[in-house]
Order: sequence, then C-alpha cells, then structure tokens
Amino acid sequence: MAKVRKNLVINGLSGSLGEQLVIRHDKAGRTIVAVSPSFDPDRTFSEAQLQTQDRFRQATAYAKDAREEDVYVEKAEGTPQTAYNVAMADWFHAPEILEIDVSGWNGAVGEVIRVKALDDVKVTQVSLMITDAQGAVIEQGGAVREGGLWWQYTTTQPASGTPRVVASARDLPGNITNLEVGGS
Repeated sequence: MAKVRKNLVINGLSGSLGEQLVIRHDKAGRTIVAVSPSFDPDRTFSEAQLQTQDRFRQATAYAKDAREEDVYVEKAEGTPQTAYNVAMADWFHAPEILEIDVSGWNGAVGEVIRVKALDDVKVTQVSLMITDAQGAVIEQGGAVREGGLWWQYTTTQPASGTPRVVASARDLPGNITNLEVGGS
C-alpha cells in the first residue's frame, strides 16, 4: 500500500471522482482512495449471503447504540478505529474460555473452580453448571472475577461420581461461549 503525505492534488479531497474512484479519510487522517463499487442491478443473493446481510444489520444496530459506551470509546482511543467500529467488531467476536481449572475441587462444598475467559473487549459474566453423569443439574451459578482473565466459582453442593462442569462466558453484545470438562 502506498502512503502519500502532503499531496497538493488530493489534500482535503473526499467523495467520488467520476464513477471510478472513491476518496475518503479515516479517523487517523489518512486519505483512502478506492475503486468505486459496481453492482449488477439484477443480482440475486444466496441464502448464506442473506444471512450474512442480516447479521450485519444486527451488528450495525448494536454498534449504533453501543458506540457511546465508555468501554468502546476507551478501546478506540489512539487507534484509527472509532467506538462504532470497536462495538461492531465486538458483536461479531464471541468470548473464549481458555481454561477450566478444577484442580482445587474434589466434589466437596466450599471448594473453588476457576475459569479463564477472554474477549476482545470485555467478558461481563461467567457462570458454571455442574451435572452428574446422567446430566441432572447438581448446582449452577455465577462466578466472581478473581483478577485478570480469571473468574472463580465456589461450590455449594457436594458432587460425587464423575460430575461434568460446564462454563459459560458472556460479553457486552451478549455472545455466549461454553466449554465443559469432566463427565464420562
């Protein structure tokens, strides 16, 4: 990509140049020159394309409302992105559960299960569900942020046999990711 600075011809220029070029400026003050898009007026969209368009409509609606939130404004500071861009990207990016640490849990009441969760902006909630081998829920509840990427859940019910732990992480737009350990 070529970088042009202090060019007298395009300095301050924006809009379209004929039907061939589109000129715009980003937040960082860079001038972007691109070929004008062209579309067949009789085009039809596949089902996958229609679904993608619907997802973008939902992401746009979320980003329009969320762009004023401090977390997105702060994340965009010092970058070429706007808070709207950050919110839009966050809508498409679900959180990740990196690890479920059950090393401090033997099935007794009052023991701790730790979950390591990450998101591109912010993990807002982590919850756990513990089930028995047949899938019956023994207990469930919200974890508490421990610090950094770690969250901790303190058990309230005894669990024997081969219990299964399912962790769920949620981010600001409401994306949820699940990870499970244990069971047979």
